[in-house]
Amino acid sequence: MKIRSIGIKGFRGYSNPIQVQASDLLVLVGKNDIGKSTVLEALDIFFNDGKGSVKLDKDDINKANLAAGDDCIEISVEFEDLPASIVIDATNETTLADEYLLTETGTLRVIKRYQNAGKEKVFISAHHPTAPGCGELLLKKNSDLKKLVEDQGVDCQDKTRNANLRKAIWIAKGNLELQTIEIEVAKIDAKNIWEQLKSYMPLYSLFQADRKNSDEDSEVQDPMRLAVREILGDPAIQAELATVAESVKKRLDEVAAQTLAKLKELNPQIASSLNPQIPESSSLKWIDVFKNVSIAGDEDIPVNKRGSGVKRLILISFFRAEAERRQRETGLPSVVYAIEEPETSQHPEHQRALVSALVALSKTAGTQIFLTTHSPEIVKKLEFENLLLIAGQQPNDLRKVQASELPYPSLNEVNFSAFDESSFEYHNELYGFIEAEGKLATFRMGQAMMPYSRLNKDGSTTQQQIVLTEYIRHQIHHPENETNRRFTDQELRQSIEAMRSFIQANP
Repeated sequence: MKIRSIGIKGFRGYSNPIQVQASDLLVLVGKNDIGKSTVLEALDIFFNDGKGSVKLDKDDINKANLAAGDDCIEISVEFEDLPASIVIDATNETTLADEYLLTETGTLRVIKRYQNAGKEKVFISAHHPTAPGCGELLLKKNSDLKKLVEDQGVDCQDKTRNANLRKAIWIAKGNLELQTIEIEVAKIDAKNIWEQLKSYMPLYSLFQADRKNSDEDSEVQDPMRLAVREILGDPAIQAELATVAESVKKRLDEVAAQTLAKLKELNPQIASSLNPQIPESSSLKWIDVFKNVSIAGDEDIPVNKRGSGVKRLILISFFRAEAERRQRETGLPSVVYAIEEPETSQHPEHQRALVSALVALSKTAGTQIFLTTHSPEIVKKLEFENLLLIAGQQPNDLRKVQASELPYPSLNEVNFSAFDESSFEYHNELYGFIEAEGKLATFRMGQAMMPYSRLNKDGSTTQQQIVLTEYIRHQIHHPENETNRRFTDQELRQSIEAMRSFIQANP
């Protein structure tokens, strides 16, 4: 199954319900502390039930909601690419459609609610029968369903299977009065279906931005050490090691017995006072045998002594490898990699290479990539459909990035809106658009003029009066001209905002 959308309500800064539309590659952009990581961490709670990177606690309840008496956190996920059938038990095969467990659009929407940040209650929101005698059939026992069939005079050939009984009742009724309702999956076949659905859900793995990156962190010391721990935890490996340990113990027992026998010939009193002390095989610390396993550079420099950017790249690679291993071992059909700020500590070249690798990975079958980023370099490597701009924590503050407020699509516009990045590249882009539209003269009208010394080929200068935007453009394109005062960051932003306002007012 693949994530189609994510819903959050009452979790941290999100007081009102918000919906995030997902895709194979979803990148959340926005300013610091705006709620990007909250989305990824909500998914970790949903999929990993507190056994992942995030543990739910009462501080996660939205404070405004709590003050109003609402202490419930709600996290929902809508799925597509659903299984063709579900086997409830050894013989009871059915489909989500036949059980009316899908939305009107044919997706599966699962809701988890955490009252007072406690244990979740799970619901399926579905377009489901509500006609008298047709509702809540998933919550009824076989005996109750048989009674309904008999009371309504419904023909059903196989009354041993609950799915057949429900289907017969619904077919006989005709008008089911379908409505969107919530079905709690804690009883009878609803519970069985939920247990089966878990095996089709993706493996969700979160790499957090504040993940430890110190010399003492075991993962940074070397991911190979964690790999040793994981490998030694394999039951098959443990069985083999136990066999080896027992063989060694047996040989040691023989050596000890022979030694004591020879000692007894020399001094029976001393021999009788001695006993061989050989540890049980189960107490052996095999991980210590492999404690020197490591990854090091060409000059044998250990990972924990490398630069922070290299350490983080290795950690991200280890994170991916571990997620793939877990996916294989659990047999889950798909995986979601959620990575917060992959650009952290990375040179721009590494940022571009990393995002290219993640984009390629997102195109792999059964894989989705969710990222948060503050990096304009990463944004510029993406397509508009990959981006979600989070400007606040209300429903209208989340929007897919399109052409935005300009009449043409611009990733520089995204960076300006998301990160307040006033770049030379964006300034050139806006100026070039106005020039291509033949509106430079109109743009200049009414703007304050300022002096500019133009550098001639013979080294002399010519004094001009130009607007701020042209002043900045000339300095960007002619850095060799050092006769003018350098424009400030504030003036660069002022010029960008002036051009944006002009473009919006003159479509």
